[in-house]
Amino acid sequence: MTTIKVKLEKFKLRTTPCREEVLQLFELNHFAQSQGEIESELANQFDRVTMYRSLKSFLSSGLIHKVLDDEGGVKYALCKELCHHNEGSKHQHDHVHFKCVKCGQTTCLEIEIPKINLPSGYIKQESNLLIQGKCLGCNYELGVSIVTGKQSSLQRDRKS
Repeated sequence: MTTIKVKLEKFKLRTTPCREEVLQLFELNHFAQSQGEIESELANQFDRVTMYRSLKSFLSSGLIHKVLDDEGGVKYALCKELCHHNEGSKHQHDHVHFKCVKCGQTTCLEIEIPKINLPSGYIKQESNLLIQGKCLGCNYELGVSIVTGKQSSLQRDRKS
């Protein structure tokens, strides 16, 4: 049995061609994707309703979670260990998301959002924290040191 089928079974989801393809795409791409991006990537192999139902099943089972985009859209990301603390604890997505201003990819960071004490009468349902900047890959392309965050002199000289 493939790892995709095993994962679908673990989350108590029926195996369908659409679910297998969509999950495979999430496994290959380690960044959040919109339904439209997923449809394009799969060359419109499945109709919009089938795709929507697969994503909805993934969401309700805890396999993926929604990531709010800075442009008001919704993207989806594969849940990681941070979403599933322990067997007995509640499934949650209170972690930081990072959107690269250069490549546009949004990734989940294994950093929990700090607890915020709300005023009396307010009840939190979820938290979203989106940080924007340049991702590791784009910084590497620009010759930016991962340690200092500054561009190397060699890279600056090439631009001159």
